[in-house]
Amino acid sequence: MAKLTTDELLDAFKEMTLIELSEFVKQFEETFGVTAAAPVAVAAAAGPGAPAAEAAAEQDSFDVVLEAAGDKKINVIKEVRALTSLGLKEAKDLVEAAPKAILEGVDKAAADKAKEALEGAGATVTLK
Repeated sequence: MAKLTTDELLDAFKEMTLIELSEFVKQFEETFGVTAAAPVAVAAAAGPGAPAAEAAAEQDSFDVVLEAAGDKKINVIKEVRALTSLGLKEAKDLVEAAPKAILEGVDKAAADKAKEALEGAGATVTLK
């Protein structure tokens, strides 16, 4: 089989349905023993003697963490799907596994917007 270029692969993916693409990703993960999930960022602790306010002022990326779904879990699942590229089952699993990070390494504006949307849907959210 001839080696495909990146552009040829992208063109092939564009022609696939979402279900076909999802099945491809699952098979790819199984074949190579990898996952397509975003890596979990580990927050570095501030050094000894560093004031907390100074550490907060320097922070330029935030993690949006869903602490609890609340009473309106369906609305929270809808918001998680809107904020991420997850499918219905993946979003439901993520919401049910709270506390979990929804977005990682986003800027302050995006983190605040996501927090507001999730809290509007009835969820309990923290920024880290």
